[in-house]
Amino acid sequence: MIIIYSVAILLLFLLLAGLRIANQYERAVIFRLGKYARTSGPGLYLLIPLIEWQVTIDMRTMTTAVEQQEAITRDNVPIKINAVIWRKTIDPKRAVIEVANVGNSVVQVAVTALRNVIGQHTLDDVLKEQETISRALQITIDGVTEPWGVKVERVQMTNVEIPESMQRAMAQEAEALREKRARQIKAEAEVEAATLLRQAAETIMQSPAGLELRRMQMITEVGAEQNTMTIIMMPSEFVEMARALGQRGGGTS
Repeated sequence: MIIIYSVAILLLFLLLAGLRIANQYERAVIFRLGKYARTSGPGLYLLIPLIEWQVTIDMRTMTTAVEQQEAITRDNVPIKINAVIWRKTIDPKRAVIEVANVGNSVVQVAVTALRNVIGQHTLDDVLKEQETISRALQITIDGVTEPWGVKVERVQMTNVEIPESMQRAMAQEAEALREKRARQIKAEAEVEAATLLRQAAETIMQSPAGLELRRMQMITEVGAEQNTMTIIMMPSEFVEMARALGQRGGGTS
C-alpha cells in the first residue's frame, strides 16, 4: 500500500513538474528525446520531465537595428547607412530547427542585401528614392528568411552619411540651381513687364489726350516728392515740329 501511495505521489509530482504555461504571444517548440514532437501554446500544456524539453519562441514583431554599414553606390561614392528591420516569426518549428540564432542570422542577411542593393543605385537614387530602396531590401531579405519561418515586414534606412567633400559639392550644386532659378524668374518678370509696357504704349498712342493726362500725372508725382529738381515736359507736337524743322534745314543746306 505504501508503494502505491509512493508511486501516486511521484506521478503527481512529475505531472505538476511538467506543467508549463505559454503567454498569448509565445509558442513552445517541444522535442522528445531529440526529435521534434509538437508546438504548444498559448496557455497551459504538459511537458514530460526528463524526456521532453522546449524552446520558447516570441511571436511578436521584433525590431532589429542594423549597425552602420559602409557601401559603395553605382557611381562609386562611399556612403554609410543605418537601417532598422521589423521581423516576425510565423513558423516556430522552422525558426528553431532550420537556423541557429535567427535574430543574428537576419541581421547578417540584411547587411549583405544592403550592400548589394545600394551598389545597384546611384547616390541621387539613394537620397531621393529611399522608400523604393527600402522596399527592394525588404523583398530581398524576406526571400532568404522565409524558409526559416521568419517574415520581414519592413526595412527602413534611418540615416545616410556621405563624405564631406561630396556634401560641399552638393551644396554648390544646390546654390547654382537656386541662382539659375532666380535668374529665370527675373527674366520672365522683365519679359512680362516689357509686354505690359508695350500694350500701355499702344493704348496711349491711340488717344493723344491720354498721353497729355499721363504727362500731367507725372508732373504731379514729381512735385509731391518735394524734389529740388524741376522737370519740364514738352508736348509731343513740339518735339515732332522741331524734328521736322531740323530735317527741312538739313535738306536745304
